[in-house]
Amino acid sequence: MPGDWLIDHQERGQTYLAYRRNRPVTPDRAGEGPRRVLYVQPIGELGLAHAGVVADVTEYLSLFFGLEVKRRDPLSLDLVPTKARRKRRGTEQLLSAFILDELLAPRLPDDAAASIALTAEDLWPGQGWNFVFGEASLEDRVGVWSMHRYGDPDAEPEGRRRILRRTLRVATHETAHMFSLRHCTAYECVMNGANTLDESDRGPLWLCPECLAKILWATDQDASVRFTRLAAFARAHDLTEEATFFQRSAAAVRVVP
Repeated sequence: MPGDWLIDHQERGQTYLAYRRNRPVTPDRAGEGPRRVLYVQPIGELGLAHAGVVADVTEYLSLFFGLEVKRRDPLSLDLVPTKARRKRRGTEQLLSAFILDELLAPRLPDDAAASIALTAEDLWPGQGWNFVFGEASLEDRVGVWSMHRYGDPDAEPEGRRRILRRTLRVATHETAHMFSLRHCTAYECVMNGANTLDESDRGPLWLCPECLAKILWATDQDASVRFTRLAAFARAHDLTEEATFFQRSAAAVRVVP
């Protein structure tokens, strides 16, 4: 559609073989190194409703990537200097590059497969951009996402499900970037880029077959177990379309003796 990501960004995509050839950043294999923990780093204090969404997302990230996930104590917004802030249409925004380079990278724990920050503040990535939902490094194992544009987490159940789904999408998208996955241009996939909230909402929460192969290889997961656990999470949170997809996927990849 006009205004969608691929209209504005002529990306080539990334095949599974290209991903493997480019020596991607991945968690260590079990028993082969310490980097097997995914850290979630809040920036700024979160209200109870936002904190509840973050707790759900933390659980989902563990199931999606097959890693232990630890939530860290919040970092104060006072750590973000004036040079990394701006006002746009009355809303203060934080510079995502500063968060990646100055807040997250120096604090990366030794056992971190990656560290992803979250904030209720709005983000922008630099000159020429109005805002960004999230940003991550393909090499430095750090990323950040914002819940600022996702709606009121105290809303009625349908509104909360919408916010949860939006947050799950950007959290998994940015975390996969930290494991060197580029935007998917071939399929409907959680790794599709998005210019707007409408475009993001049209995208799925799941990985396409090619991006799934990358993540399964990078994180050394069993596909059937992964899909079964994701289906259970989706059912528990009334994500009906996602529960059906994950359950059918679990059946499709199950090995019959």
